[in-house]
Amino acid sequence: MTAQEVRLCGLLLQEHFGDVVEKIGTHLLRSGAQNLRTIANETNTPLDLVKKSLCVLVQHGACEFGSGRRGPGSPVEYRADSERVLRILRYPRYIYTAKTLYGDTGELIVEEVLQRGHMTLSNTVKTVADRLTHNMEEGRNMEYSEVSSTFSKLVETHFLQRCPPVAEMGAAPPTTTPATHGAPASVAPPTAESNPDCYKLPPVKLIGCGKRRHSGDDTEDQRGGKKAKMDSESCGDEGIYWQVNFERFHQHFRDQAIISAVSSKLDQTSSEIVRTMLRMSEVTTTPSAAYTQPLSANEIFRSLPPNYSISRPILDQYLTLLVDDPMEFVGKSGDSGGGMYVVNLHRALANLARATLESVVQERFGSRSARIFRLLLRKRHLEQKQVEDFAMIPAKEAKDMLYTLLSENLVQLQEIPKTPDHAPSRTFYLYTVNQLPTARLLLQRCYKTVANLIERRLHETKENKRLLEKSQRIEAILASLQASEAEPEQLTEVEDMITAPERQQLEALRRHINKLDCAENQVDETVFLLESYIFSTRTK
Repeated sequence: MTAQEVRLCGLLLQEHFGDVVEKIGTHLLRSGAQNLRTIANETNTPLDLVKKSLCVLVQHGACEFGSGRRGPGSPVEYRADSERVLRILRYPRYIYTAKTLYGDTGELIVEEVLQRGHMTLSNTVKTVADRLTHNMEEGRNMEYSEVSSTFSKLVETHFLQRCPPVAEMGAAPPTTTPATHGAPASVAPPTAESNPDCYKLPPVKLIGCGKRRHSGDDTEDQRGGKKAKMDSESCGDEGIYWQVNFERFHQHFRDQAIISAVSSKLDQTSSEIVRTMLRMSEVTTTPSAAYTQPLSANEIFRSLPPNYSISRPILDQYLTLLVDDPMEFVGKSGDSGGGMYVVNLHRALANLARATLESVVQERFGSRSARIFRLLLRKRHLEQKQVEDFAMIPAKEAKDMLYTLLSENLVQLQEIPKTPDHAPSRTFYLYTVNQLPTARLLLQRCYKTVANLIERRLHETKENKRLLEKSQRIEAILASLQASEAEPEQLTEVEDMITAPERQQLEALRRHINKLDCAENQVDETVFLLESYIFSTRTK
């Protein structure tokens, strides 16, 4: 757990859950597993607030709990999950993907589940139906059955999954590793995939449609809270909660990155063939698999989209082209059924990470430094004179570029002595690039960049807080007047409460905030590629 990861996790927790949750979460990330009393004492936070903060973290899957260092009977210890906290950065991308695949209904379902941590099917369907109905024209309603159908599609494609049963989470499994001094007993909490009913929908039949919210509904909802709870319990799915399957979304992002790389390297038809192969094995391939399931050429031909009317011989030529390509995205695993083909996922991620590293070097240090970097990646080990000759760069410039890359830890220097005394005159000095450590280094810099962007955005918002609050008040007044069908003169009078300079300042602020948001999303794409590549090297 590096300092940059802790800093970024703290900013994400503060932005989404507030200062107290950020204080508790950051403390757990730095200190490791601790019990309730220790957390309260070391953070100087009231016990009640610590309990509420831990509830929020557990609700969103950012905190795990289990038996303490002394084994069964000792106080429960809590441990923060940094990977889960960092997923908050990718929430907009998850929601946009759901919108692209399943429309507005899918977008709102994923958004609601992400905001609440986990929800029951019935509560999700009713909440989403109400939101969609509120945005529809007067007289139209969203049926519960339509929302429920989209929910079932998200479960079928594994984008949503059941949470592990709550009774199992705190209980220790029969086989636990004995606790050692200073480390808790290794009790692994059950994962969602360990539940055999992980993707099984409960037999819930929801009849009705969404309700349109009106101005007096808030107080009515508060008074009828108990009744609403009774209604949700009568649906028959109480205790069955659903959460977003982040691994499935990451698998989709990875597939899209591979398809895009094939399209830019070869052509659209090749990318469509790879897309078809990935689509056919998307549910059967595990996130850590090195290859997709083998597919025959006949199966691929039958599964191609109807608008791609290519003949079977042409398909065979494209598959041969993909197999022979140096990128090695597609491999051949057999000859039955016209040939068995797989997508080499780990090799594809390594190539995508390599292209990312080359792009970073080119943007920061220029095309000549990128040429040297690519040369070292390809040739593995080269002396300085060899680098000058192969890259066709003058000696002085090549030396400066190599030393610059070396100072940034993008290039490593390896000494191979001819004699035991390590005399410089009898030692080979070879330059090399280790892709994995370099990817880890760049990933930490990306975390630092995202944290800087978030801090800048929060600073800009704080500096213009008064103006933003004034703008929000005026927008609320305008919305109220428009709902009551006020006169145009009244609307104009309210709009004029913001002066022209304030309007310009607001517009400039919004443009700046949008740029920062876009930059965060773009850096997160690089973070995802590097994280996926590093994870794939652990599972080989």
